[in-house]
Amino acid sequence: MLKTLGQVIFSTGLDSPKFTPQESKGQDYEVRTYQQTNWVSTTVTGMEQDSALSTGFKRLFKYIQGNNEKKVKVEMTAPVTCLIAPGEGPACESSFTVSFYVPEKDQADPPKPSAPEVFIEERKEFTVFVRTFGGFANTQNTLEELLKLTESLKRDGMAFKESPYYRVGYDSPFKLVNRRNEVWLFKQEDGKQ
Repeated sequence: MLKTLGQVIFSTGLDSPKFTPQESKGQDYEVRTYQQTNWVSTTVTGMEQDSALSTGFKRLFKYIQGNNEKKVKVEMTAPVTCLIAPGEGPACESSFTVSFYVPEKDQADPPKPSAPEVFIEERKEFTVFVRTFGGFANTQNTLEELLKLTESLKRDGMAFKESPYYRVGYDSPFKLVNRRNEVWLFKQEDGKQ
């Protein structure tokens, strides 16, 4: 428990998914292609981004603490991603899929989750536009950064999908300074909607 909590508190040196940087037209965002990887995920529906993220994180933390078929602890990784699919209309529930990257040593055979609401997600290779920001991420500043990223991409004539999008965090709640958060928008592939 202490080792995992230490890894959560000091998020340096954690396994992270590999990506290939692509050429970017703007200085205010990056373009990354992530290779195919496995993630442990859970989906929460609701109206509020921050509480959904908290609920999802708690479910996944139980998984890495041993709530899996092998009853083994799984190392903490970074980042924690939250795929947000906004609901249709102002008073509709959104879907939030919170995910931890499966550590490199477990990628080939991730321990199966014991909780029915937790699942292993195989992400195919994908390309995203990334905007990085500091501080403590919340619903408001995430949406502000997403808007800035959208404006930059439109300015540069980039083809992207407005929804769903990712809210991404790299740091434990106990880290107070030099925090790293990101928003990701999927690149629109030629000929795909």
